[in-house]
Amino acid sequence: MIDHARVTSYGSGTGLLLTPAEPGTTLAALPREQVIGALREAGFLLLRGFEPDLEQFSAFVGAHSERVTLDPARTFHGGSTAQKVDAGYDAVGLHLENGNSPFAPTLTWFFCEKAASSGSQTTVCDGYRVWDALSDEARAMFREQDIVYSRRVEEAKWKAFTAFHLGSSDAASVTVDQLRELAGGPGETVIDLLDDGSIHYAYRVPAAHGTLFGERLAFANSILGPSNHYEKPRITFADGQDIPVHIMKEVETVTEELTEELDWADGDVALIDNTRVMHGRRAITDPERTIYNAQSDLDRVLLAA
Repeated sequence: MIDHARVTSYGSGTGLLLTPAEPGTTLAALPREQVIGALREAGFLLLRGFEPDLEQFSAFVGAHSERVTLDPARTFHGGSTAQKVDAGYDAVGLHLENGNSPFAPTLTWFFCEKAASSGSQTTVCDGYRVWDALSDEARAMFREQDIVYSRRVEEAKWKAFTAFHLGSSDAASVTVDQLRELAGGPGETVIDLLDDGSIHYAYRVPAAHGTLFGERLAFANSILGPSNHYEKPRITFADGQDIPVHIMKEVETVTEELTEELDWADGDVALIDNTRVMHGRRAITDPERTIYNAQSDLDRVLLAA
């Protein structure tokens, strides 16, 4: 139950649809603890009919977040909280937001300012359901070894990223040691400075792991995902071996069977547990579609509540 909202099922899993209990109800009226309590159970929420603008969406994100994390490679909107989704028009594979790096947020948010006239759905896939559906062989393989994402990042990009997250306007003066200090999230990260000023990093993390809300294993990662704005990473097991082709095909089959679609309407907001639920996108068939993304870490006060 959420005060001021009607709560119904969305999709074939545990996702929830929230709509106003009375006309004129805004996002700000929804109790924060109840919203996060619903997210804990559902994995993702779709909020429809609250008719926010970009500023109200940004305020809603901020009200539930200890920290908003942005990517300076994208365009800023909404008081530097939201960023326009600008990853071309092709379909995008399932992934965690920034899941191929040590900078993954715990929450991912979307705001649909203008829905597509056809297609272009955002996809979601619950890592709890995927883990339960994988074969014994696949689960054993992913239990035994972590996965490693590795790639090169150009000097201008890693320095801009580091400066932004340090609150500095002087990207030229940041150091690789400062970037290493920022890379303190889950998993293990090794960052090497290359002769041309670029870096190479290797990020090691389990493919299946506990979530923001508990220790139940979720198969939630970015091994199927894209790499927009940055070089595509190499993805291997921790011993350097590629994930076997038949295991990757199994993952693709199982996740597609369990993938659900968010059919956007104007003004929709989605909130996703980025430690449990992967997201992606069907191909964009209407270029007028306008969706904004925000990423943040859940306020620890709300997590404790």
